[in-house]
Amino acid sequence: MPIRVATWNVNSVRQRLPHLLQWLGECAPDIVCLQEIKCIDEAFPRLEIEALGYNILTHGQKTFNGVALLSKLRFDSFSIGLEGDDGDHQARFLDASFSLTRSSLHLACLYLPNGNPLDSDKYPYKLNWMARLHDYARARLSGEQPVILAGDFNVIPTAGDVHNPAAWTNDALFTTATREHFQSLLGLGFCDALRMVSDAPGIYTFWEYQAGAWQKNHGLRIDHILLSPQAGDRLGDVGIDSYVRDWDKPSDHVPLWVDLDL
Repeated sequence: MPIRVATWNVNSVRQRLPHLLQWLGECAPDIVCLQEIKCIDEAFPRLEIEALGYNILTHGQKTFNGVALLSKLRFDSFSIGLEGDDGDHQARFLDASFSLTRSSLHLACLYLPNGNPLDSDKYPYKLNWMARLHDYARARLSGEQPVILAGDFNVIPTAGDVHNPAAWTNDALFTTATREHFQSLLGLGFCDALRMVSDAPGIYTFWEYQAGAWQKNHGLRIDHILLSPQAGDRLGDVGIDSYVRDWDKPSDHVPLWVDLDL
């Protein structure tokens, strides 16, 4: 069963709705993870997206954060929020399971904290969140079904994933601790889908709005799709739809997708 799974930080779903609807029609993903929807659940544009054949789950928050799952497949089950901290009320995590022809699929949509500035409480919150994600991922791998972690990780994994590594040395996206936490997910057995098909430098998913970063390709690769061994074995193709960054008033992120034969 061919499945296309995509992730996109839309940077306000209501502001980018025309872009989202156009891209959904062009890319035709089966499952989409959205981040930074920046609206409460009741304000999410459900009708326009449901008209394209998608079931919708949202975990919204006024003005900030927020994640959503769009799926042409029926949700078998779902949960809201990342376990491990009952006091964490930020809207950053959804997971769901789906029935497939050969097995089931478990997918997590995540918006990992930025963590800046380093001398604030935001950085330890980021590292703690990553530790909780590690625990979640390890538990999910105990089953035999394919598992996907997809979203805006706010992590630059290596120096090859950023235009100017030296400029990010003291940024929470690129500290040694941040990258080690990301590598720990790979150590569990997850694979970085994009790096399964290309080791080329200069492949990015995010460009700042300032200083002509997009036009100069001064970007970062911080949006990722991680695949469990059962999902990675079924990988067909990986794509980044960079062209949407050229649209009028775009998000600073672009969609990343994978094709899997599940």
